[in-house]
Amino acid sequence: MSNYLGLHETLEVHELLTFKNLCLTKVTTMSALVQDDELSAILSNDMTTGTQHIQQLQRFLANRGGQ
Repeated sequence: MSNYLGLHETLEVHELLTFKNLCLTKVTTMSALVQDDELSAILSNDMTTGTQHIQQLQRFLANRGGQ
């Protein structure tokens, strides 16, 4: 079994990366409008998690799945 991503797999990971970037942009924009402390904490947690996911996907694309 190959350790590298196929072209279709690379494109799918790129689509996931684009979606996560959109989600992070939206949550960052909306967090400025939030007045509720609990919702603000949830959005802050989502920003942190989303940033980590984006970094993982970027590393995965940079390596293209190679070991």
